Amino acid sequence: MHMGSWWQVIEMESLGLMHVYTGNGKGKSSAAFGLALRAWGHGLKVCIIQFIKSTEYSGEFKATSSMEGISIQQFGTGRFFGKKGPSQEDIALAHEGLEVARKALLGGDYQLVILDELNVAIDLGLLGVDEALKAISSRNENVEVVVTGRNANKQMMDMADYVTELVARKHPFDRGIPARKGVEF
Repeated sequence: MHMGSWWQVIEMESLGLMHVYTGNGKGKSSAAFGLALRAWGHGLKVCIIQFIKSTEYSGEFKATSSMEGISIQQFGTGRFFGKKGPSQEDIALAHEGLEVARKALLGGDYQLVILDELNVAIDLGLLGVDEALKAISSRNENVEVVVTGRNANKQMMDMADYVTELVARKHPFDRGIPARKGVEF
């Protein structure tokens, strides 16, 4: 079957690249979950670590938490901390999440590991970029990794094989329309 000159099937053994989805536009986590679904559909085991988030009511969490072959865990309080900065609980949860991520990246149980909102956790000072990059770079050679969140650090983007920046041009929130179930969460 001819798929076109750009299309070439590469087996799972050649996984191991890094993706960064960043920018102020909507869809970074959605893109990562789309990749998770694609990987799962091909029999890959997927681990999703969510930093900052703690809401089990999101559609992505509800859907993936019941799918055999996808593990999803959240490490956050879900609170915005504004000018006073993160609490010790926020920092401790982020470090716990990074430790779970490190084990998933090294363990060989997963072929795709998604570090959702890791860029934000770094940007807000919950984690250092060096410790995050060390965990990612020490991953099993056949583990594909995705890092999402606004304000990706330059070092993170330099290390990545794919960098996708989503740009917000227009959003209903700007007109006062709140987040809608099934669309924004």
